[in-house]
Amino acid sequence: MKLIKSRGIAHHSYFIEANGQGIVIDPRRDIDIYLKIAETRGLNITHIFETHRNEDYVIGSIELAQATGAEIFHGKNLEFAYGTPVSEGKTFMFGNVELEILETPGHTMESISLILRDKDVSEDAQMVFTGDLIFAGETGRVDLLGVDQKRKMAGLLYDSIFQKIIPLGDETILCPAHGAGSICGVDIRQQDYTTIGYERKTNPQLQCNKNEFIQGKIEEKNYTPPYFKKMELYNQNGAPILGRLLYLRALTPKNLKEMKDSSAQIVDVRHPTSFGGGHIPHSLNIWQEGVPAFAGWFLNYHDPIILVDDHGHNLDEIRKALIRLGFDNIYGYLAGGFPNWYLHAQEIETLKLWSVQQLKENLDGDFFLLDVRKIGDRREGYIEGAHHIYTGEVPERLSEIPHDQPVVVYCDSGFKSTLICSYLKREGFHDLVSVLGSMTAWKQAHYPVVKD
Repeated sequence: MKLIKSRGIAHHSYFIEANGQGIVIDPRRDIDIYLKIAETRGLNITHIFETHRNEDYVIGSIELAQATGAEIFHGKNLEFAYGTPVSEGKTFMFGNVELEILETPGHTMESISLILRDKDVSEDAQMVFTGDLIFAGETGRVDLLGVDQKRKMAGLLYDSIFQKIIPLGDETILCPAHGAGSICGVDIRQQDYTTIGYERKTNPQLQCNKNEFIQGKIEEKNYTPPYFKKMELYNQNGAPILGRLLYLRALTPKNLKEMKDSSAQIVDVRHPTSFGGGHIPHSLNIWQEGVPAFAGWFLNYHDPIILVDDHGHNLDEIRKALIRLGFDNIYGYLAGGFPNWYLHAQEIETLKLWSVQQLKENLDGDFFLLDVRKIGDRREGYIEGAHHIYTGEVPERLSEIPHDQPVVVYCDSGFKSTLICSYLKREGFHDLVSVLGSMTAWKQAHYPVVKD
């Protein structure tokens, strides 16, 4: 069995080899990695399983099925426009390897888990693929059907874990669909694999009785990016078939200027210091590693997306990240990178950057201090006087930020604060400051923090 990780969204898919066949669980949309494994190992991919209708990325089942002829299977409690529904107890045999379906609702109604057994060795479960039911140190979110359904879904989640998963035995390896950093959990541990026994002992949510568990899930603060709706639509009805990675056009500064003036989305993927020193007017700064996590909050699905970095090459990972989020409107990149822009005498803008020392010296000044970290980080301590709006929620809460004051933004380290400053500039704000190092540097300097 091979784990395939997708950085940024912290997605886990799995490739199982059994009896000359390849079985893929929760594939991503750029499918080359599964085809390469199959070709290298001399396998035919015959089965694809979806643990649930994923909401944080475009699932690659249809793409992979078209390339291989494999059959797609998913839970019966949601009407999909493709694939074959399966029910509790359904088994699939691949030589001595058995996969058994468990219906495990809670994260979604149609969620399933898959038990893997090596029948030549034991009748006991060896592994269980749990989708978004349970993670390392966490359990799945229960808010996707709406706030009014959280109590019901939390109860189903508890029952699925304690009646279906835990009885499989402490030694069973637990293989979740996400790792640390995923928006599908509040605080998933930095751990690719775990076991049922380890989770029973260390997962704080499994130490609760049912009423405590349900109440805890109801009180959870989950963030829901606007792109989730697009993913749900694609993953229930089928995403467009790509056939290959989308082509990125090399644009001259003149080409880019013309497209910028026609509402193209310019995404500058450089680090905050580079962006602050100079950037294309109206460009959005989402640093390269942050694209998978934040593109879905700030980009739309109709205007063409153009990428800008320092060199104009090695953009393949960003392209893949955008494709996984359904951004088929990715168009091209600035050839030669940002230097090519200013060497052609095109207009540039800058962004004011402060150190934490400068922030401390000016803390009594007349400005609006904005904290854009997650609420959990905010509760651990913040800078006195700071207003809180999570990074992804800034667009919908824009009216809470004053136009008639300077706005100083901080986050964990200065990346998200610069993203927000670039967004605010695009929305007509002018007097903006991003704090380099942000709360990490603030604490390193031993400056005071307050808690509610």
